[in-house]
Amino acid sequence: MKILNLYACLGGNRYKWGDEHEITAVEWDKELAKLYQERFPNDKVIVADAHQYLLDHYKEFDFIWSSPPCPTHSKARYWGFGKNGKKPIYPDMKLYEEIIFLEYHFNGKYVVENVHPYYKPLIPAQDRARHLYWTNFKLPSKLSNINNTNLIQQSNITKLSKLHEYDFKIYKGKQLRLKIARNLVYFEDAKTILDTAMGIIQKQDINQTELF
Repeated sequence: MKILNLYACLGGNRYKWGDEHEITAVEWDKELAKLYQERFPNDKVIVADAHQYLLDHYKEFDFIWSSPPCPTHSKARYWGFGKNGKKPIYPDMKLYEEIIFLEYHFNGKYVVENVHPYYKPLIPAQDRARHLYWTNFKLPSKLSNINNTNLIQQSNITKLSKLHEYDFKIYKGKQLRLKIARNLVYFEDAKTILDTAMGIIQKQDINQTELF
C-alpha cells in the first residue's frame, strides 16, 4: 500500500510495518526527520507541516496515519498549567479538523491517534490503552497490555529505549527526549492496527473483483 505517516517523529508506529509498503513520512522537526530517515532508509521523508501536507496530498495514499501534537489536549498539561490558571492555552483544533476531513474526503483507511484529553472528546473515538483512535474501521477490542499508563509515565529514558527498541539518547534536538519516548505508540499495537486495515482493504478488493 501507499502509506502516509504524519507527524512521524522517530517512526515508533512504523517500526514493524515492514518494507513491502511505499511509505511517506512527514515530520517538522529536522533532527527527528534525519533520525527517522536513518532508521527507515527506504521511506520517503519530508520536512514539512504535516497538517498542510495532508490537505495537499491525501488523494495519493491508500492508508493514512496521523498523530497530531497532543500537549494542548493532555491531562498532564491541564493539571500542571491549565486548571490552576498558571498558563492555560487553547486546545489545538487541528486534531478535529483532520478527523472530520479524513472521514468525509478520504476514500482509503485512516487512523488519527492522540491522548486521552482532559475534556470529553468532541468526536467519539475508539479507546485502546493509553490512546484514543479515530478511524473509519473497527479496531481489535484489545491491543497489547504494554501501553499501561503507569508503566509509561514512571519509566525513565533507559527503560523506554528498551521498550521501543530505540536509543532515544541519539536525539540532539530541542524537544525533551522523555516526552518523545512517552508519546510513541507501541509498535506492536501499530502493526496490529495496520494489519487490520489491510485485511479489510484486501477483503473489499476481493469482493469488488467478484462483482466482475
